[in-house]
Amino acid sequence: MNYEESRAYIRAAELKKGIVLGLDNMRELMRRLGDPQDELKYVHVAGTNGKGSVIAYLYSALSGAGYRVGRYISPAVYSYRERMEVNGEPVSREKFAAYVTRIAEVIDDIVKEGKPHPSVFEIETAAAFLYFQDEKCDIVLMEVGMGGDLDATNIIRTTVLSILVSISMDHTAFLGNTLSEIAEKKAGIIKPDSHMVTVKQQPEAEAVIRRICEEQNVPYEVADRDDAEVLEASMTGQTFLYKGEKYTISLAGAYQKENAVAALRALEILNEQGYPTTQEQRQDGLKRTTWPGRFALLGTKPDFVVDGAHNPAAADMLAASVERYFKGRRIIYIMGMFRDKDYRKVIRKTEKYADTILTIAAPDNPRALSPGELADAVREFHSDVRSYDDIESAVAEAYHLAGTEGVIIAFGSLAFLGDLTEIIKKHNGGNND
Repeated sequence: MNYEESRAYIRAAELKKGIVLGLDNMRELMRRLGDPQDELKYVHVAGTNGKGSVIAYLYSALSGAGYRVGRYISPAVYSYRERMEVNGEPVSREKFAAYVTRIAEVIDDIVKEGKPHPSVFEIETAAAFLYFQDEKCDIVLMEVGMGGDLDATNIIRTTVLSILVSISMDHTAFLGNTLSEIAEKKAGIIKPDSHMVTVKQQPEAEAVIRRICEEQNVPYEVADRDDAEVLEASMTGQTFLYKGEKYTISLAGAYQKENAVAALRALEILNEQGYPTTQEQRQDGLKRTTWPGRFALLGTKPDFVVDGAHNPAAADMLAASVERYFKGRRIIYIMGMFRDKDYRKVIRKTEKYADTILTIAAPDNPRALSPGELADAVREFHSDVRSYDDIESAVAEAYHLAGTEGVIIAFGSLAFLGDLTEIIKKHNGGNND
């Protein structure tokens, strides 16, 4: 099959099977593909918020230090093929199609034997393993899709380092109704006799992670955000002092200090595991890191910010960033949410900063809450709400309301941020290269 056909195959698989937690199907699929994942080394990253940012810092620093680094993330913002890339180059259309063709042949045999059809995420993860094996990666940075212990990525056995970013309540229908239950699932990526680093967690989550580390004979290492002191902060980045060294990052969110410190502690541990980086390489890597859709400034006059705040913990982080950078200014929100998220809590934590809230939906996404439904939910907390059936109209209205001195903040599901960014580029007279 060609690239278009491979994408159509993926979409068709989505109709056959939704979210599936469990490793039996994935193990069977990978066994028939020759277990390419066993030939690679991994940094495995789980948690609720911050996975992508920590991986972005590590990706920049390690590739800048000369390693051949694979990166597997979800969801992508601008291009489907961003999900899997090596040293800044996404998987080619031709290679992706070839991997899916090979996987489809194996799936045909599996289904003929009466066994379950693999899910979309299992197919994509299998393609990533084949790709990283072909590319002979020195190390692969792998983001957990959901949870940890039963996630398709957790068939890996050669983890060099597990990283647990901030853990909070999310995906409760699948992961549990308490922070302890969710932490148990996410800490399931920790492998026996390996290494782990976590950020400062809430007490219930910390207790679970400590216990699992002890059971797996793994040192409990914490990357504490309080060990870093912010020296300067603006919408174009921030500078902080960590262990006597100065670091500058180009990501603005108030929460990015924690993510950067987690990445630096991870790099210190990787130094001891055969992946050394110099101080200069770490500083340069963090400075060069970009990560779309994470409190990113896309335009000025008015300031136009996009952020992937889609759950209550991320909403707290967004609120802290608004307090830091935009307190007292006229703020217009463009908000789009998935119906399976706790969107009412997100609204409650963020609505007080907005003068007007415009609601939209991610195009052609069955999980998206309709603009009308979201507007009805917002009206429970905020009086000035308007719903829009297309993103372009919402953006035009936001620019009209904000004038040149206001602030527009678009947030929620990352699924609409790619379309939104292209609209903003056109408005600002930029190109789409």
